[in-house]
Amino acid sequence: MSNILVTICARGGSKGIPGKNIKIIAGKPLMAYTVEVAKKFIKGKNAAIILSTDSEEIKNVGKELGIYTDYTRPDYLANDTVGKPDAIKDAMLWYETETGKKVEFVIDLDITSPIRNVEDIQRCLDLVKEDKEVLTSFSVNPAARNPYFNMVEETSDGYCKVVLGGKYTTRQSAPKVYDMNASIYVYRREALDIESPRAVTPRSKCYVMDHMCFDLDEPLDFEYLEFLLTHDKLKNIMG
Repeated sequence: MSNILVTICARGGSKGIPGKNIKIIAGKPLMAYTVEVAKKFIKGKNAAIILSTDSEEIKNVGKELGIYTDYTRPDYLANDTVGKPDAIKDAMLWYETETGKKVEFVIDLDITSPIRNVEDIQRCLDLVKEDKEVLTSFSVNPAARNPYFNMVEETSDGYCKVVLGGKYTTRQSAPKVYDMNASIYVYRREALDIESPRAVTPRSKCYVMDHMCFDLDEPLDFEYLEFLLTHDKLKNIMG
């Protein structure tokens, strides 16, 4: 049975929305929605959850939710200039040292993109487990705009042109593109063993969600998600 580590990363120094990881939404901390689905996912599996944070306050909330850890993310991995995979790798190595277990797959669940379920996580993991050539997988949604068809960019002379040359004249003929929704990332151990690991590699696959999912970037996003939760609009997705 594969040894799986689920990482939940929560920096304490969010600039856009201070305290967003533990902000109360529909009656509980935002982080709770990710913790709950992670706990459901690891049941019956050779798997564990680790909270990666530099904040004692977030650690305390994690403890209340049942995922307290002695691990503290180092300061040099807790600023907004460091790539998240570096923080994930550090947490994985700490976990291995503490437990003596070798991790085969790491699943990172982003707190600020919580519209997901156990089936989503499993399907994303299966993309990596079922093909040894695949290094990473990540969740996406169909993009509203397509750079091959209906996106433009400004040129040096101040005019606008279609991105990528405007080769395609219909949406149907243009290559399919997707928005990375930041909800689920799966890493094969090999993908994290390198220096400066990345989520998107030459051997990555996308898991296309069949439902809505969006990342919480602005205060209005929180209001929208709270409306959906309090009016049971996400019950069939999140349970």
